Amino acid sequence: MSSEASQTAPSDSAGPQPSPELRQRIDAASAALDAHVREIVRWHFDPDTGTPFWLDYAKDLDFDPRVEIETFADLARFPLFEDDNLRGGPVRRWVPKAYADKPIYVFETGGTTGTPKSRIAIDDFRIDYEMFSDTLPDDKFPPGCNWLMLGPSGPRRLRLAVEHLCQHRGGICFCVDLDPRWVIKLIKKGWNEHLEAYKKHVIDQAITILRAGHDVQAVFATPKLLESLCLALEEEGTTLAEMGIKGIFSGGTEFTPQWTRFAVEELLDGVYMTPTYGNTLMGLAASKPVTAEDGYKITYYAPQPRAVLQVVDPDDHTRVVGYGETGRVKLTTLTREFFVPGFLERDEAERELPYEKYPWDGVSGVRPFSRFAATTTVGVY
Repeated sequence: MSSEASQTAPSDSAGPQPSPELRQRIDAASAALDAHVREIVRWHFDPDTGTPFWLDYAKDLDFDPRVEIETFADLARFPLFEDDNLRGGPVRRWVPKAYADKPIYVFETGGTTGTPKSRIAIDDFRIDYEMFSDTLPDDKFPPGCNWLMLGPSGPRRLRLAVEHLCQHRGGICFCVDLDPRWVIKLIKKGWNEHLEAYKKHVIDQAITILRAGHDVQAVFATPKLLESLCLALEEEGTTLAEMGIKGIFSGGTEFTPQWTRFAVEELLDGVYMTPTYGNTLMGLAASKPVTAEDGYKITYYAPQPRAVLQVVDPDDHTRVVGYGETGRVKLTTLTREFFVPGFLERDEAERELPYEKYPWDGVSGVRPFSRFAATTTVGVY
């Protein structure tokens, strides 16, 4: 079995082996992924339905993707995807011909300097977050309750996605104004006084919403903003729980076991929190339950088969590292709206075994890639 294929079928003999039932589920998920790969590749490279960028790209390939890409492992025949392809236009080269008449969203990622990277979207953000909704416990995120979106606004997928998640669960979403690019500029310039003032401005908006009697019971917040909100409420003599919050959905690069322990033991006053890992290119990876018994370890699982996460050798992206080993995160995106046949994220992590609920590889300890860490500014995340 190739190293690419092993991402969905554990074969490391030294480590713990899956139960026969889990092995069966792993094999079924692997077969489903291969079938999905065939469907998506044919879609994006078909002259009738395909994406102009990929149809043009195929002219320089020495193989026909529609014929020769049969499995997930076969995607290794494509060169790594360069995200600079997403900088600049025309943006419609990313719209599949089959969707040419659909209303199109554009979401931006990065863009603190130069031309931002843009990704088109139609329904992917809705599908991704409806799938994520199925993982949320109703007693912690009550159906019909309203939400607070304490995260980036503007041309970001996250804002619309959280709003749709709330609506999908029957609620109304309240949002704040937050420009993450300005936050990063303040950090880089060392304008700490302005940074603190802007953070206070954002947190003040959140507290105003929570005090306005809107029956907000669920919150999305990045770890940094969640901590700031809790500390601000503490200064006012109250907590999230006393404000009526039952569940928190959070995500960002600051999600570490140490921070999670601090949040659970010092900040949240018993409020339930579920970590996530996501971005504009991937969608949303849910986590298995985080427990004190497991040292607050956070393991994420991509929404396969729509996206696949691998942990690969930083010097050889075709080699998946062993379970428990550290490597760079490699993303493959496989939806009818968007196809990425292998992209190296600016993150590193440890490879984790499949889980009963998610019978494919997971990633833990996600953090900025060590070779880039000195030049990475995470801002509000």
